[in-house]
Amino acid sequence: MKYKDYYASLGLDRGANEEAIKKAYRRLARKYHPDVSKEADAEEKFKEIAEAYQTLKDPDKRAAYDQLGAHPAGQEFQPPPSWQQQYSEAPFSSEEFDLSDLFAHLRGGAGNRGARMAMPGHDFEIAVAITIEDAFHGTQIDLDLNMPEYDERGQLRRVPHAFKARIPKGATDGQRLRLPGKGGKGLHGGRDGDLYLNISLRPHALYRASGHDLYLDLPLAPWEAVLGTAVEVPTPAGTVRLKVPSGTQAGRHLRLPQRGLPKPKDGHGDLYAIVQIVVPSVVSEAERELYRKLTEGSSFDPRAHFAVETGHAH
Repeated sequence: MKYKDYYASLGLDRGANEEAIKKAYRRLARKYHPDVSKEADAEEKFKEIAEAYQTLKDPDKRAAYDQLGAHPAGQEFQPPPSWQQQYSEAPFSSEEFDLSDLFAHLRGGAGNRGARMAMPGHDFEIAVAITIEDAFHGTQIDLDLNMPEYDERGQLRRVPHAFKARIPKGATDGQRLRLPGKGGKGLHGGRDGDLYLNISLRPHALYRASGHDLYLDLPLAPWEAVLGTAVEVPTPAGTVRLKVPSGTQAGRHLRLPQRGLPKPKDGHGDLYAIVQIVVPSVVSEAERELYRKLTEGSSFDPRAHFAVETGHAH
């Protein structure tokens, strides 16, 4: 198998503490998430850092990994027999498999070797990206995974698992959903492990999510902001009419209660329409004349505070 330098994958030295490992993973996961990254190799890089984090965040796995020693990344190597006796209950398969497979079924304690104790299956984590519409209504996704398992001869192999998973409405960005029994197969009658879905929300053309609240930019013409108006605003549940008070400033948050994402037990988050003042890029001569009249007849000075701050007020 080929050696992988998990520390290098996260940009860390081998003495990094638990907090440094967590921070490095979060930073790199945001940078290389396939749904938002423009990097050419984003998907592969994301898988690499996720695999590294799964091993290094677990003290037992990290200790076992450190016992393998340091090797050049990509170099072919085999764990020494002493390592196998301490950490792996079963012999290695003759088939080629990955370093991550080895750590997926890591078993500590040489005293358990050969005892045929019931061993629970390994828990797995995968990243799942859904749309805001999926989070609002709930959705069902198809999962087609290849999980490392020990066969009846005790050899490690990859086994396909295909099944459907239900994501409930109200799922939020960063949420971790547990699917009991959908992880690695238990050994010697042990229970199957769990599968955890790490939920992320895909970027949306209109909405931005923060927990169960949604944010939407609301473009207004200058005269709508000055005079006030009522506008149609899209929400995940349908269009609603929003009253805009006169004298509304750019950046103001207009709240539409209970128009955000569903909450787990009852109710919804809120939707906030953030006012953006938009000026027309093309105007007719008649419109231009109206703007000239407004300029001549208005005493409003949006930069009056400049003179006050510089001491040039009259």
